[in-house]
Amino acid sequence: MTEIPDIIIPDSMRPSDGRFGSGPSKVRSEAVAELARVADGYLGTSHRQDGVKFVVAELRNGLLEMFNAPDGYQIVMGNGGATLFWDAATFGLIENKTQHLVCGEFSSKFAKAVAAAPHLGDPDIIESAPGTAPSMRANPEVDAYCYPHNETSTGVALPVVRPEGGDGLVLVDATSGAGGLRFDAGNTDVYYFAPQKCFSSDGGLWIALCSPAAMERINTIAATDRWQPAGLDLKIALDNSLKDQTYNTPALATVFMTLQYTKWVNENGGLDFAASRSDRSSEILYGWANNSDYATPFVQDEAIRSHVVGTIDLDDRVDALTISKVLRKSGIIDTEGYRKLGRNQMRIAMFPGIEPTDIEALTNCIDYIVEKMS
Repeated sequence: MTEIPDIIIPDSMRPSDGRFGSGPSKVRSEAVAELARVADGYLGTSHRQDGVKFVVAELRNGLLEMFNAPDGYQIVMGNGGATLFWDAATFGLIENKTQHLVCGEFSSKFAKAVAAAPHLGDPDIIESAPGTAPSMRANPEVDAYCYPHNETSTGVALPVVRPEGGDGLVLVDATSGAGGLRFDAGNTDVYYFAPQKCFSSDGGLWIALCSPAAMERINTIAATDRWQPAGLDLKIALDNSLKDQTYNTPALATVFMTLQYTKWVNENGGLDFAASRSDRSSEILYGWANNSDYATPFVQDEAIRSHVVGTIDLDDRVDALTISKVLRKSGIIDTEGYRKLGRNQMRIAMFPGIEPTDIEALTNCIDYIVEKMS
């Protein structure tokens, strides 16, 4: 085991908040303080009573506002996170065949879930190397096109578009992109995510912006004899969401903190406000890496370089894991690269809740460590 250098970063150099994890992410202290303020009358109460339903209703309406959703779109919610939503989609959204764009670990997981479902056909998988992005191609057999808005493992962001000439639903995994990247909601049928990344909340909840076509698909499949477990039944989730509740008890703190982020963004100008903060952070991070003699952005194509999750390769003479361990000793955490990529790399969240000035401070701290180690 490599010995961690005895380097302590001066307090004056450190960021105001040292949390840079790509999920779970930094939770805004303002949201925690507000939760503490209302805790006695909110936590520990029934999710089917007005106190919680009012919060869920405000969240659902706030998300429609943030996403500038077209008429007829609805926010549907359920417990379990985006991973559970993939399983729910195999039962309640996909008729027979999907197409998947795979460019990293998380985009591959939905494709694997579909491939394992015995009642569905083999998926059409279009894959590209980590750090790059594949493109959709229309396939008349496909009834659902699936891809990530932001591949969290590699720092690649894909454009949210419909396949030219394709008639299937468009299902976009937005877990690390929603609330931080701009998109046209009309180009999606299901834009789904969990709130532990850009939304500065905790996990255990999935949220989906659904088009009328997606809701029609959910209702159509539910009317067939296809068996669906109740916890994965999207018809049950849809019906409950329209009543401003979830099928079973959610983590009330997660719902509340997700609402706090949504209100913060909407009160300051909407999604463009949030995305602009991430834009500034990405300018700082990638600008630093481009000017460094030991760091390089992993994603070479600037057009698909994520503004919410940055992956930075380090020269072989600088060990990325050692840098992250030294940072952690000074309270600067979760900058390690994604383990399955196996690269000498750092992965740094640039979610809107993270101050751009803290991204700048982080880069200065990394330079300080490298200088002390040389």
